Amino acid sequence: MLLERLYDDDLAHASYVIGCQRTGEAIVVDPRRDVQVYLDLAAKNGMTITAVTETHIHADYLSGTRELAARTGATMYVSGEGGPDWQYGSGFQDATRMMHGHRIAIGNITVEAVHTPGHTPEHLSFLITDGAASSEPGYVLTGDFVFVGDVGRPDLLDEAAGGVDTRFDGASDLFASLRDQFLTLPDYVQVLPAHGSGSACGKALGAVPSSTVGYERRFAWWAPYLEAGDEQGFIDTLLNDQPDAHAYFARMKRQNRVGPALRGHLAPLTEYSAPKLRADIEADRVIVVDTRHHSLVHEGTVPGALNVPGVAKAASYGAWVYNPESETRPLVLLIDSANTAAQFRDHLLRVGIDQVDGFTTTLEGLPTVQPKTIAPTDLYQVDAALLLDVRNRTEYNAGHIPNAVQLSGGRALWHADELPAGKILTYCQSGVRNSVVASALRRAGHDVIEIEGSYNAWVAATAPQTAPA
Repeated sequence: MLLERLYDDDLAHASYVIGCQRTGEAIVVDPRRDVQVYLDLAAKNGMTITAVTETHIHADYLSGTRELAARTGATMYVSGEGGPDWQYGSGFQDATRMMHGHRIAIGNITVEAVHTPGHTPEHLSFLITDGAASSEPGYVLTGDFVFVGDVGRPDLLDEAAGGVDTRFDGASDLFASLRDQFLTLPDYVQVLPAHGSGSACGKALGAVPSSTVGYERRFAWWAPYLEAGDEQGFIDTLLNDQPDAHAYFARMKRQNRVGPALRGHLAPLTEYSAPKLRADIEADRVIVVDTRHHSLVHEGTVPGALNVPGVAKAASYGAWVYNPESETRPLVLLIDSANTAAQFRDHLLRVGIDQVDGFTTTLEGLPTVQPKTIAPTDLYQVDAALLLDVRNRTEYNAGHIPNAVQLSGGRALWHADELPAGKILTYCQSGVRNSVVASALRRAGHDVIEIEGSYNAWVAATAPQTAPA
């Protein structure tokens, strides 16, 4: 059996390719939307992708199930559980709907669906049995149900799908899924989740890529509550201090339910000439995405540019600052090369931002402006309408600048119309997120001044000074 984990550090997302080496068949579970990586892996191992599936309707990235099926002819399998309100839509008319106990045969390998609601009502986990070695499952792909050291949050339907107090029923369902499904498995079964540390789909995800049922049974934070049958204690602990959910999650949920648009093979990106780009900028026909570090952006950038620093977090930060449901102007990347631009576009595709039109490698010949900044020691000298902390609420609760109001970076653009007129001072922890959010708020028309060095610099500047001995 071939079992490969493909991990996207940007969105802390894991997908899996499972193949039978005897028959050369493979299935992909929870694929991302830029699917070439799966095609390359299958070709490298002499396999054909014959099936593609996903554990649930995801909220944090755009699914590649339809894209991969269109490129390979693979059969799509999606959950049919969860009741009428949680069925997949028109883009999945050709998909097989799986209920609890449904089995997919991939050569000698069996993939069995197990209904594990809680994170979402339709959620499935997959038991993997390598028939060439055993008649019993040795692996469980848990999606957003069980993570290493944690479980999936049950409040995203409230946060991202317009639900009202669904988190309580979701938390109760998670307790039941752990008790009735997960903990009935043998301790040796390996646990392969869909997310790792850094994902907003849970609050305490471990950085270790996999676990076992036995390890989680003994060491997970939730294990004592299950052992004691303390459902209310589990619910209270689970729902306390969940991280902020990004506003773009609602868009992902809607698109993944209906079926993401197919992209097919993408043409190479066009490199803009300075005269052409300058004319388009001045006519407001394009939006420039400045991909440099914020320290360079502060020395000068294109007026109205969005700052999304580097490929590594392009999907995460790109989804904070560009909403393709309300903005149609194409994006032009200020970036170091055509190759990096292509990688950047792939990351944006993962969150449904398909509008990248081209790139430039230089500011030469373009209009520039310096974003406003202020030293942390001078912030009270400004008559500001608002001091805005764009970190997560857990960071804010651990310590913040006095009189600051918290609005996390992943929500700011969606609440820009609620911000006051006048100067807004902004900060994060070190300055990276602050520059991202500030660029979006400036583009939305706000007068934003970034605190240099953000919270770390303010703490250093205001710390009591110790006299030398």
